[in-house]
Amino acid sequence: MKKKVAFYTIGCKLNYAETSTIARKFSDLNYEHVSFNGFADIYVINSCSVTKNAETEFKCIVRYAMRKNEKAFVIAIGCYAQLYPKEVSEIIGVDLVLGYEEKFHIIDYLNQINFSKKNSPAKILFSKETCSYSYFSSYSIGYRTRSFLKIQDGCDYKCSYCVIPIARGPSRSESIETILKNIKYLLKKGVKEIVLTGINIGDYGKKIFHKNERRTYTFFDLIQEINQIKEIEMGRIRLSSIEPNLLKNECIEFLSKSKHFVPHFHIPFQSGSNYILGKMQRRYRKELYQEKVKTIRHLIPNAYIGSDVIVGFPGETHRYFLETYHFMKKLDISSFHIFTYSHRPNTKSYYNTQQGDHVSKKIQKKRNKILRILSKRKYRFFCEKQIHTKKTVLFEKNSNNEYLYGYTENYIRTKISFIPTFINTLQDVILKEIDEKDGIMIAQSIHEMNST
Repeated sequence: MKKKVAFYTIGCKLNYAETSTIARKFSDLNYEHVSFNGFADIYVINSCSVTKNAETEFKCIVRYAMRKNEKAFVIAIGCYAQLYPKEVSEIIGVDLVLGYEEKFHIIDYLNQINFSKKNSPAKILFSKETCSYSYFSSYSIGYRTRSFLKIQDGCDYKCSYCVIPIARGPSRSESIETILKNIKYLLKKGVKEIVLTGINIGDYGKKIFHKNERRTYTFFDLIQEINQIKEIEMGRIRLSSIEPNLLKNECIEFLSKSKHFVPHFHIPFQSGSNYILGKMQRRYRKELYQEKVKTIRHLIPNAYIGSDVIVGFPGETHRYFLETYHFMKKLDISSFHIFTYSHRPNTKSYYNTQQGDHVSKKIQKKRNKILRILSKRKYRFFCEKQIHTKKTVLFEKNSNNEYLYGYTENYIRTKISFIPTFINTLQDVILKEIDEKDGIMIAQSIHEMNST
């Protein structure tokens, strides 16, 4: 009988791309893919370590898997497993911990291990240095209407709060040849939206892993090449997060004229105080960020501009928080994610926290709430400006037979009356109003309007 295997992903889009790639390694073998919510013989959990909450979530997911099958073989992969393999191996229920390189050879290790019995503590297969030079192509397919395509991995930046450079090594890139090949393949497989993802995609071009590559490329070179793909008429391309100092004006101008890249930017900010940005070791000041937003708004007025902000960073006094609040209030962005600072061992900010330069959890929570309210107001204002305009929505498969849900090209969550033939298709709609119950934009299909 086939062994049943289930997968669970915590964290970023890059993790989803890698989970899907790893899952496909099981497809042609003696394994049956099943939902993580059901019984499985093997549970593979792709972990995250950006925050302490992500590590806590991992432990909860392990317990959840054990409740489904107490004899199941649990495999830990991802950044948490890479950074703290011994700690992860001691979590009750975990049987195997694979490092960055090892997770991509998971089948080889399973063939060598008796996974019919539990291991306590878990077996660790881990080569810490390999992530400094290895690169593994990855993309997601099959689970969603969109695909996350990995174009870059690792990071050369040394932000004082971040463990990702330690977990994933230095910046390195996929070859343009392979990226174009993967995009064509995904489009032919029926994927309607491809999200270019990585740890620091604006840094694309460093250490390209392809024997035929003889020149240095930039992110600007890449998007120009992608824009020329013939098959791209079948779908659309979206960018994931890109650093403000790496989002060059020539890129913004090019994207403003592209029919294939959607008007959506996610530009991490982190703080509206130049003093705090300095302590974070970010590579820009708030004036540069403001300039990027103004450039986008000038060239692409209806673009969605999202961001990230960290509250409670060590040394963030009330004055510095107010600088952030007032700066974000004036900034013409669409919404932003708020992260409460989480001190990570082996980072520079962690040692500052240990020295007493910390913000209490009570104040962190209060500041988080204040910014969440501001973000919701901004998103509402952004959506209201789009009412009565024509947009294109990629509708997703769901279990609700009353509505279909999807996102416009400029990232507005939208719903229409259920039309089964619209699932996994791009449809032109007119945005009508915001549903006060869930905050989702109600739209009407142009096709439906024309037929009536």
